[in-house]
Amino acid sequence: MFGLPTGTVLGYGVRLMGMFHDLLNNIFKHASAGTPSAKETAAPAASTPSAPTPGPSAQPAPAGAAGSGGAAPAATADQKSAPPPAVPASVDVGAILDDLAAKNPEKLDWKHSIVDLLKLVGMDSSLAARKKLAEELHYAGDPNDSAQMNVWLHKEVLKQLAQNGGKLPAGLLDY
Repeated sequence: MFGLPTGTVLGYGVRLMGMFHDLLNNIFKHASAGTPSAKETAAPAASTPSAPTPGPSAQPAPAGAAGSGGAAPAATADQKSAPPPAVPASVDVGAILDDLAAKNPEKLDWKHSIVDLLKLVGMDSSLAARKKLAEELHYAGDPNDSAQMNVWLHKEVLKQLAQNGGKLPAGLLDY
């Protein structure tokens, strides 16, 4: 799973926590479930940690030398072998969401509706939840004008997804 550490700072000063953090995780976790572009993304990530190869080969010598000396390298090796907390270089968000939409019994239009996007990934899409998400993303408009807020929120969420490793269909951010 591609978990992002709470407190990570995203573009435009958005701090990764709360609803947007959950939204990213609810989408990006599907990348590890076998989405074709997730496998493509996993290959560079797997080839990048060529450093863990020397780590495990260096690990047996300290482990045999002393119990306390082996503990620190073992922890380091475990950390290197664990999935990286950062977002992969690119996750095909469009493919993931299209796949989820195809499997969903409701006809959800994630490409044009923030409510449908939130529903698709299993999140609360109520007005209160959308107001909270808009606040997290620094919406400056009137939160009582839900139609205007929804349009802004949908566009901003897509923009933030793209800025944080999400690949979206061409032209989706142009509206």
